[in-house]
Amino acid sequence: MYLDPAKKKEIFEKYGKSNSDTGSAEAQIALFSYRISHLTEHLKLNRKDYSTERALTMLVGKRRRLLNYLMDKDIERYRTIIKTLGLRK
Repeated sequence: MYLDPAKKKEIFEKYGKSNSDTGSAEAQIALFSYRISHLTEHLKLNRKDYSTERALTMLVGKRRRLLNYLMDKDIERYRTIIKTLGLRK
């Protein structure tokens, strides 16, 4: 399993307000980014895995919607999460 509970807890500690903060936009964006990078590596090896490709596209859309929400809500939080995760835009 690529995403065990310890790894999730580590992501939530680093990007959320606490280790049990699973609902903040920053924590969710960080979790989606981790999953997107994992699925991208999987698709490099398995080019014809179309169900994973669709799941990846849906995850990218979810992350984009959360980033748009964060940009409208608080631009400084948006800029910091973009910078810490190394996302473009």
